[in-house]
Order: sequence, then structure tokens, then C-alpha cells
Amino acid sequence: MPQGLIHHIELYVSNLKNSVDFWGWFLQELGYEPYQKWDSGQSWKTGESYIVFVQTDERFMDIPYHRCRVGLNHIAFHASSRQQVDEMTRKLTEKGVNILYTDRHPFAGGEEHYAVYFEDPDRIKVELVAP
Repeated sequence: MPQGLIHHIELYVSNLKNSVDFWGWFLQELGYEPYQKWDSGQSWKTGESYIVFVQTDERFMDIPYHRCRVGLNHIAFHASSRQQVDEMTRKLTEKGVNILYTDRHPFAGGEEHYAVYFEDPDRIKVELVAP
């Protein structure tokens, strides 16, 4: 295994069902497969890396997530092509997902950066970037 490759990422979520519904189809579109499942969590895996979603304990739900606070700003995934970014943008729009920076889409990251930015159910920013 290459040194430094991400082993896994674990995200605590406000509503596990909503997050599983949202992330499940998206990750499977990118080639991830269901990996682990238990009462308070679920994960998807690709290669040797996986992403875990865990239900936040009620006692920690008083302050909602915001990407501008200390901590995670966003998660970016590689797309296979610009066509995949366009297709995913269409699917996200059909699902009613909030697409960010629509006034600059698909070049919101710059003239050489072809991507779609959107939010998950907890408003975590997600990016899908074309090569």
C-alpha cells in the first residue's frame, strides 16, 4: 500500500438515513461499493480506501455543521471526464440537490478547473472534478 494514501474518512451526520440515501447513490456512481453497515453507521469502499457515515449522538446536535468553521471545508472526488461531471450535474439537479456557484458552473474553480460543486444533506460541500 502506498504510504500516505487515505485509509478512510469518517463523517458524523445529523440524519443517517438522509446521508445514506444521498451518499449511497453518489458513491456507487463513482465506483464505490457498500462496505460496512451497523445500526448507527454505514460505509462505502473503493480499492483500499473507504468513507464512513455515523449518526451523531443527540447530545452533540446543538451546533450544526458549517464548512467555514474549523474543520472540514469540502471533499473533492476525481471524475473520469467532463462528460461525467455534466452527467452527474444533471442527476444532482434532477434529485433536487443544491448545486453551488451556478453562475460560474462548471468553471467555478477557475478557467482550467472543470467541476460541479454541491451540498450533502448536512451542507457539507462536495466537488466532482474532471481531469
